[in-house]
Amino acid sequence: MDKAYIDFKALFRMNELGAFFISRAKTTIDFSVIENNYNIDESTGLRGDRTIILNGIKTKKLYPEKLRLVEFYDDEKDIVLTFLTNNSSATALEIARLYRNRWQIETFFKWIKQNLTIKKLWGHSENAVNIHVWVAICTYLIIAKVKHEFKSELSIYEIMQILGISVFDKTPIQELLTEYQINQDVKDQLNLFNENF
Repeated sequence: MDKAYIDFKALFRMNELGAFFISRAKTTIDFSVIENNYNIDESTGLRGDRTIILNGIKTKKLYPEKLRLVEFYDDEKDIVLTFLTNNSSATALEIARLYRNRWQIETFFKWIKQNLTIKKLWGHSENAVNIHVWVAICTYLIIAKVKHEFKSELSIYEIMQILGISVFDKTPIQELLTEYQINQDVKDQLNLFNENF
């Protein structure tokens, strides 16, 4: 999870339930190092792997157990990222890679929000959400296939709009898309700002 969502009470509850977490650590975190792992390969980007305990009065009460602090240098962004985790079995490099995979999930959700029109979920059970998202993804892929097959210059969004208003029309899809493109020819449109009009 992102560092904006750090809630030590919730993190400790996860730990008690046997789940593990990885989060970006805030720069203001107050801690003491219990153990330092010097057996890291800096050529991989790793800069540190420590076992820590929180020092803050409130944070120490909310999370009384040991934590792990992993530092990783991201050469693409030229920054050192600090990760906080309760996972002691994975290697430090695996922790950094797991967090990077989390960004791929974030990117996927951003793509879903931008490309799939899911304004309201049909249901709130895990199954209902899965079905809704999969139907939306399948629809998107079918439209992408149509775009590719007909070599359309229209965007997927434009094709969805055309098909949405033509759902009960018996006109073949290819004709719908090509007629739409022909009808949208700018040369045929009147220029409202032309004085000769």
